[in-house]
Amino acid sequence: MKTQRRVSAAVVALLLGGAGIAITASPAQAAEATFKVKCVPPAGGGDPVEGETTAKVTAPATAKVGDEVDVVWETVKPASNNTDLMDIPKDAVQPTGWITVGGGQAGELKVVGEKKNPPIPKKAPMVMSAMKGKLKLTKAGKVTLTPGKYDVAVTFSFGTFVTKCAPVGEVKGGATIDVSAGSSGGATNGGATNGGATNGGATNGGAHGGTTGGGGGQTDFPGKPVEVAFDCGPVVPGGIKTPVTINAKKNGGSYDLTVKTAKGAMAAPMALPAGALKPSMNVKLGGADSGTVKVSGPANADPIPDKAPVSLSDMTGTYKPGKSGKVTLSPDQLTIDVTMAPGATPINVPCKAASSGVSLELDTAAQPGGSGSSTSTTGSTTSGGLAETGAEDEGGIKALALVAGTVILLGGAVFTFTPWRRLRGTR
Repeated sequence: MKTQRRVSAAVVALLLGGAGIAITASPAQAAEATFKVKCVPPAGGGDPVEGETTAKVTAPATAKVGDEVDVVWETVKPASNNTDLMDIPKDAVQPTGWITVGGGQAGELKVVGEKKNPPIPKKAPMVMSAMKGKLKLTKAGKVTLTPGKYDVAVTFSFGTFVTKCAPVGEVKGGATIDVSAGSSGGATNGGATNGGATNGGATNGGAHGGTTGGGGGQTDFPGKPVEVAFDCGPVVPGGIKTPVTINAKKNGGSYDLTVKTAKGAMAAPMALPAGALKPSMNVKLGGADSGTVKVSGPANADPIPDKAPVSLSDMTGTYKPGKSGKVTLSPDQLTIDVTMAPGATPINVPCKAASSGVSLELDTAAQPGGSGSSTSTTGSTTSGGLAETGAEDEGGIKALALVAGTVILLGGAVFTFTPWRRLRGTR
């Protein structure tokens, strides 16, 4: 949808910077590095953007082998202010960075900021929290800390957008720690330890496929929004265009999926009964696995008054891997069942994904009875995906306006159903 593309493009310009306030242990020293970055927006967010930023890395001036020291990355000069398109809400921005460790030891240190910021008006300077991490020192000598690539996640009411930024050319500058001999303290792959857990979708994700999951004890794997064009044939002239996000939560060897569509609000021009609208979708598997996983959401539990916002619930289901390896998950066919009276035959509206993209990538391990096996009684798959559908009503598209013989989806899509008087009479 056009609004979504403008929002994504706006987010890109916001993210050409690092983080906020540095907090370090004493004694400490800080050093700056000014460098160019290239930021790649999420799908539908426009072209990559380049800018220049000044980052300051703070760490202890001296330490000894075996110490675990605090390292902080802050931005002295962001590369861009907020755009004039929209305000950024409070506590919506979370950065994650990677600092190159060199000199006496080599590796990469992950630093993570809190999801904490004041409201950021249009055209105002960007404000992001400090990115922090802990580094285990394993060798004596001078250890250099140079800022490098970073991701920034911005969460709006309609989804989370992750922009991936990387330096253009060599980065010069950064902090240096003078490490003296001491206890070994136990080396861990070059000494760089994890900088902390991430929230709000700012996990490592790959430019094409959202978050990669499956290891390190992580259980929640947020996907990225991808704009999907649905072709509903003559039933919906012009089709449907909406961002779709696939999120996963590890549950034993399986993954509980939650599929969210765009959020918006439109007034219904007529009253709708409880149970009138029920969505479902096929999630397409790629990479190491194949087939589809069906997810579905419950119908509206309460009647929807005239002129009130209309919501489609989130769609849930379970993916049980049949193959080991990296598996991609993409939105596929969407179906909406419309029932205007109890016991009436639902009007089934299938919408094929004419264009889509990868929302999530998982690093899976094959499970007995996984993809390619018999389907469970609570779900279904095709060509090798096993699904167990769930039912949680948590928002979805607050975007259907029911107008005479049509249902209009936020973003310009129009559902042309049987006229409402005929739907009411269907038994």
